[in-house]
Amino acid sequence: MMEVEAKVRKWGRSFGVVIPKEKIKEEGIKENETIRLLIGKKTNVLKETFGTFKFKKTTQEMLDEIDKESWDA
Repeated sequence: MMEVEAKVRKWGRSFGVVIPKEKIKEEGIKENETIRLLIGKKTNVLKETFGTFKFKKTTQEMLDEIDKESWDA
């Protein structure tokens, strides 16, 4: 089993995906064979896991603070 990223395309009144020829060869898939597809929308796993961070300080303020701590040590 392998993971393949593909774009969904409209075909008539349906939708479909094109599986790259190299992947078909790697898996040994033949015409008219039944295959199983796991379908999932491409997402940002880190964002789903941790959510969106809201910082009270700007990036520059945080960097300045790190620099200050480095000099004080």
